[in-house]
Amino acid sequence: PLRHANHFIVSQLTLHSVNSLNPPKEETEYCKTAMQHIRMMIRATPSLRKPATISLNKTVRIFSTAAHDASDVALIQPWNVPMIESHGDYRDEAPLEAHIGGHLYEHQASLPRLPIPSVEETIERFLPTALPLAKSQEERDTLLEACKQFPEQARELQKRLEERRQVFSDSSWLQLWWNTLGYLQVRDPIMINVSYFFHFSDDPTLPLNQPKNVTRGAAILMAVAEFRKQVCSGNMPAETIGKKHTPLCSAAFKYMFHACRIPRRTQDSYRIYDPSRHSHCIVARKGHFFSLDFIDAEGNALPLSTIETGLQQCIDLADSYGDSGRVELGWLTSNDRDSWADARNEMIRSGGVAVEDALAELESGAMLLCLDDEEPVSRKQCAELFLHGNLSSGNNRFFDKSIQLFVTNNGKAGFMGEHSMMDGMPMVGMADHVTATTYAAATQRPNATQSTRAQVKNIFDDANLSLQTSKLSFMIAQAKQNYTKLVTDHEVQVQSYQGYGSNFIKRAGFSPDAYVQMAMQLATYRLWGEQAGTYEATQVRPFLHGRTETTRSVSPASEAFVKAMGLRPKYNEHDTAIRTAKIGLLRDAVTSHVAYIGKAAAAHGVDRHFLGLSMLVEEGEDAPALYSHPLFIRSKRWRVSTSHLTHKRFENWGYGEVVPDGVGLAYAIKANNCVFNITALKENRWAEPLSHYLEEALNEMQQMIEIHQASTSKL
Repeated sequence: PLRHANHFIVSQLTLHSVNSLNPPKEETEYCKTAMQHIRMMIRATPSLRKPATISLNKTVRIFSTAAHDASDVALIQPWNVPMIESHGDYRDEAPLEAHIGGHLYEHQASLPRLPIPSVEETIERFLPTALPLAKSQEERDTLLEACKQFPEQARELQKRLEERRQVFSDSSWLQLWWNTLGYLQVRDPIMINVSYFFHFSDDPTLPLNQPKNVTRGAAILMAVAEFRKQVCSGNMPAETIGKKHTPLCSAAFKYMFHACRIPRRTQDSYRIYDPSRHSHCIVARKGHFFSLDFIDAEGNALPLSTIETGLQQCIDLADSYGDSGRVELGWLTSNDRDSWADARNEMIRSGGVAVEDALAELESGAMLLCLDDEEPVSRKQCAELFLHGNLSSGNNRFFDKSIQLFVTNNGKAGFMGEHSMMDGMPMVGMADHVTATTYAAATQRPNATQSTRAQVKNIFDDANLSLQTSKLSFMIAQAKQNYTKLVTDHEVQVQSYQGYGSNFIKRAGFSPDAYVQMAMQLATYRLWGEQAGTYEATQVRPFLHGRTETTRSVSPASEAFVKAMGLRPKYNEHDTAIRTAKIGLLRDAVTSHVAYIGKAAAAHGVDRHFLGLSMLVEEGEDAPALYSHPLFIRSKRWRVSTSHLTHKRFENWGYGEVVPDGVGLAYAIKANNCVFNITALKENRWAEPLSHYLEEALNEMQQMIEIHQASTSKL
């Protein structure tokens, strides 16, 4: 590798020869960087993936790592390849961070690596979360014995895991497993099972005499363009957390814009496109997909009026087509991944280059704006529309896109995130900017009233006839049938609890999140007559390539609290001794939960560690006995999948349940109210009763606390 004009030049170089080089000290870093770039190019170029040793027979210009001048710090640096295809390993796309530069990625090199707890620590933390779920004394005793044996049985596995951590010294020992086994290899439909939604608050500044879907959509696109430029240029400040402003990993931001999951047999891939080459987004209306330019050559949003004109064109074109000759491609993306992969291959086979170009146009769009021909009103109606499209708008989706934004005819708006390569928190930043940019604010942008011509194109126009084959029609019909069953098998319930929120909980001396977790423990205990494995997502992004860890809500303290409260209200809060005991148990349960969250946030939970150890059991070896114990298995079967996200401009948010006999329970704790989004299979009939039990639990806990406060204030 030679340094020339701030670019790395690699000539007549093979991976084998690079591995054997012993360069001068001053060239060592250049060798390392060149190797990273070569690995990234191999991932991006299918023909280079198979050989163990490759030759680059001509000079290849690799991305510059020179610092950007202050004058172009907000400009988007062109890539040397138009597209990179990821296969789930964050390391392969890491060189992009050096190329993009800016504040967004400035902490990446200094972030700590994901730690590995000791086996003894993991067992000590695990046991209290499992024992409350025991069905018998024998089950408790055998679990204790399995845990006693586990450190010795897992000794070699722990050693292998520590060795893996060294191999992944420039990453996380977990991320490749998590991205592939947890997401890209999962064959279920990503709708409901993987993706999540946000329901945005209404925009009160929309003009009354203009189409609300056009005005709200245009303001959203303007905000997206602004946020996109900050992300794609690297000019956005890196996210931090806590009073010490601990930096968070920014790796996921590369998969935010101009990105799309690609269906493939066995394991999907993820394509990210060079943002400097693309100025368009995708607009969906009535199952038609349009390309709309919304960004100028400098990466800035086009004038608001131009975007409005373009959106109106998309609506008019879709309305003019009717249903005649339309190939309903959106349904295909809702199917299981193998079936969708087969259908995509059939599309390319029958349509050739025209279809490949159309798909590339769709995949490379900055994001997808779905203009749904709907007028939902309630949170429940919006939740159903934004979670899966309901039966009426499921075809107006392309579920593989990293970002889908929704706007309805009456101005309701929401978002769906594809979860494979990035978690929800980075998307919250984008959603925050989108919801802060009202229509009135958008009209005040410097170029808002300038007028330029909108560039609108029906993406599949040139390929439509070639896609009208009997085989593809059958695949679409099957996908639609499967979609209809998946949607109708599910139910969504929204509990908008107006009794109180975080203000009351804090005044009572509790952590709002842990307090609400205990209300959910009580509600699900009353729903099923027993506690169940409960997952709360906790981010570990302070670590390089960290994603999430599990906070387990079941504990001896939560068990004692829910059993004291009982399977139904006892109305004995006026008994001082009973009330005092219950409040003490609630406080113990909240304290225990807060302590577990702290450990999980430091990557010292138990579930990722157990997973890592289990992955290293080699063929012919016996796994530790603990892994097959029924109580161990029950404790990590997430019948209650919870996650907390509160935003002042979100009405609701949610996702699907994790297991068929479970519930998805997303929640927000605002100052004076709480919102719960409940998902479950309809056959279980759990969503509405659980909504009632949540309200009942929160009311009962409040009454207990208020009576206690009133009685103690008299003393």
